[in-house]
Amino acid sequence: MPQCKNCQSGFQGTYCPTCGQRDIDLERPIWQLVGDVLKESLEVDGRAALSVKTLFRHPGKLTYEYLAGRRQSYTPPLRLYLAFSILFFVLVAWLARTGSLLEPGQDPGFDAAVQARFLSDDLPRLMFLLLPVFALLLKTVYPGRLYFDHLIFSLHLHSATYVILIAMLPLERLANQHIVWMILQVVVLVYFIVHLVTAMRRVYRTGLLGVAIRSTAVLIAYMMIVSIVIENTSSFMIIAD
Repeated sequence: MPQCKNCQSGFQGTYCPTCGQRDIDLERPIWQLVGDVLKESLEVDGRAALSVKTLFRHPGKLTYEYLAGRRQSYTPPLRLYLAFSILFFVLVAWLARTGSLLEPGQDPGFDAAVQARFLSDDLPRLMFLLLPVFALLLKTVYPGRLYFDHLIFSLHLHSATYVILIAMLPLERLANQHIVWMILQVVVLVYFIVHLVTAMRRVYRTGLLGVAIRSTAVLIAYMMIVSIVIENTSSFMIIAD
């Protein structure tokens, strides 16, 4: 009889009858593991499917509906964020281990291992801590709204951004090989901009010019903060190693 790895109780089936932990075999291809993580994090059902479809087909609607109190039909914002962030960081860490994200001249052995560890261990925590910072930046350009509103918007926007980045990552190197891939990369980037502007207009009920100015200011400020935090943290890791 197999034993639960958490409490060592004997059990048959998918879940341990003593502690309730699910029996998961980690010695499997990465795509199967990612699928299991998404299924467990999202609790895949009609709510998850509707949430993902709404997130990308109607930018900002998930936030608007949540703040309006219509929440039962959708996956909670934090759970959605965790699912997509896990998917993103698992994939980028795997790419880092293969050396796909290295710059010319970097050591495929040492640098790839350091990069993979940073992307799998440190960056997910840093980005989670930076979520309230993005919400605070939104608060500066929309002071009349509650900080909680900005935090929910931040969770939904970051969730969508992780998926968009997953689509853009494979195009990074391919764009240098053929113009078709470069055009596709531009299309994805344009979609992100349209997504951001549309979402902000729907949630904050601001005109196009007002949204353009505010979104540009918030995006530039946030990218600068993220860049500084990542650069300082990664430099500290290299020194520590």
